[in-house]
Amino acid sequence: MMPKLIILRGNSASGKSTVAARLQHIIGRNTMLIPQDFVRREMLYARDGKDTPALPLMISLLEYAREHFDTAIIEGITKSDWYRPLFQKAQELYPNELYAYYFDIPFEETLRRHATRDKCGDFGEKEMREWWNDRDYLRYIPEKAITEDMSADDIINMILHDIGRDELLTDNSNSQ
Repeated sequence: MMPKLIILRGNSASGKSTVAARLQHIIGRNTMLIPQDFVRREMLYARDGKDTPALPLMISLLEYAREHFDTAIIEGITKSDWYRPLFQKAQELYPNELYAYYFDIPFEETLRRHATRDKCGDFGEKEMREWWNDRDYLRYIPEKAITEDMSADDIINMILHDIGRDELLTDNSNSQ
């Protein structure tokens, strides 16, 4: 089996982290998760931006994943222009097994979702408006749109199908 890369991008509180964690668990061992927020905020305690120190580390982690794991998942806001070198490296490392998704969720819905999170007290509407990147699709990698009407199970099943892992599809009978 050729190593596969799944990219999950979108604004804060759009559902990326939830889907990424569940996908890693469902796909199972030998799946490396590279969460932008964890790398940037927890590992490096760094700000985001064009020259964030998270970028070279995420590229190194992606190279490591390609060498040692069957599946890698990059998850984060990963603004298209700031993280372009990461995505160019992704195209180089995974030319035929790159699956990219953009969580195209309206701002009001991300606010509603944020209110249900454990970290809802860490920041609020003002910060989310400042960080907002409307429809920040990559122009150089095709991304499938994730919309607000899709449940986490719907998204996970779409991705599992796309990567050829239909045997892992989840039961949608309990989805909201």
